[in-house]
Amino acid sequence: MKIWTSEHVFNHPWETVAQAAWRKYPNPINTAVIGTDVVERRVVDGVLHTHRLVSSKWYFPQWAQKLIGSPNVCYASEKSTVDPKERLMTLKTINLTFGSFLSVYETLSYVPHPTDPSKTLLKQEATVQVEGVPLNRYMEDVLTKNISTNAGKGRQGLEWVIGKLNAETKKSLDDITDQARKSMDELSATAQKIHI
Repeated sequence: MKIWTSEHVFNHPWETVAQAAWRKYPNPINTAVIGTDVVERRVVDGVLHTHRLVSSKWYFPQWAQKLIGSPNVCYASEKSTVDPKERLMTLKTINLTFGSFLSVYETLSYVPHPTDPSKTLLKQEATVQVEGVPLNRYMEDVLTKNISTNAGKGRQGLEWVIGKLNAETKKSLDDITDQARKSMDELSATAQKIHI
């Protein structure tokens, strides 16, 4: 069994990062994840609980594909909670594909940075275990390295989504400003007509 951990600080407030995490996939940075489907969603005591099915492509070395096969799409179960009052978002994911001999259990938590609430701290942990196939320790090493690489792509993908959200917000504000300006111009033109 291999355990991988990581921490990362996003220079964005928790609310922005949590919103972006919902829209993280698919994205052009981390193309391995090809989709997410909501299985169940409910709110209990103000906490959002969601169960999603994550579809992705796993790229194994040729020798590993001969040992375990290589399906076109792999699936994982993601269960998450978002507690806006406590400002905590937690996602727990476990693979469904290859589940009889391979388990990858990953936990991500997003919280405000303890010393700078304008930033968000991401804590990640993944446990990888391969059993019942040859070269299991080596496969665990390969998978752990892939997790580390994909985590970096995931953080970049989240930054891409945040940029997209910021652009959407700016466009919305620009549209509101333009609409208000037009309304004021129309109101001014009407007022001038009345005074004539």
